[in-house]
Amino acid sequence: MSERGENPESALIDASTFAGVPDGFQRLWTPHRMAYITAGADVNRGSGCPFCVAPELSDPDGLIVHRGRTAYVLLNLFPYNSGHLLVCPYRHVATYDQATPGEVGEIAELTQTAMRVLREVSRCDGFNIGMNQGAVAGAGVDEHLHQHIVPRWATDANFFPIIARTKALPQLLGDVREAVASAWPRG
Repeated sequence: MSERGENPESALIDASTFAGVPDGFQRLWTPHRMAYITAGADVNRGSGCPFCVAPELSDPDGLIVHRGRTAYVLLNLFPYNSGHLLVCPYRHVATYDQATPGEVGEIAELTQTAMRVLREVSRCDGFNIGMNQGAVAGAGVDEHLHQHIVPRWATDANFFPIIARTKALPQLLGDVREAVASAWPRG
């Protein structure tokens, strides 16, 4: 019995009896995600562009899996799927047409290598690859060019994103970064 004389089993009360307006949604509580949300807010607040800050950090702290000559590869801090990578030029440019031919070439090469590495380490079946150019086009960081590489699996579609607007991610970012960085070709 609790202090109020309640049976502990009755502590599992339907959420519709709590304060607020019931909305029909179930909640999937993922408190471990607060570390990523808080880190993202801190990186973007007062520190400048997160894609300019990341290369100044250690690879694990910046989630960087590979550093090239004009561009680098890092994990997305807020991934759509485990292994969601970004390819960014070091230079702070907003759109693809502002990139130099060398940057465009290296972004393409790093994207191809990222696909091969992700196939090896995650056994993915396909990819979504793309760039959102400008805030109106959906770019979360619209002032620094970055290309998304999102691994996809035939079995990764479930009801969470569609019904619950929730994405279940089975791996922690640090574990994914280590696996991808370890499998990245040396040379």
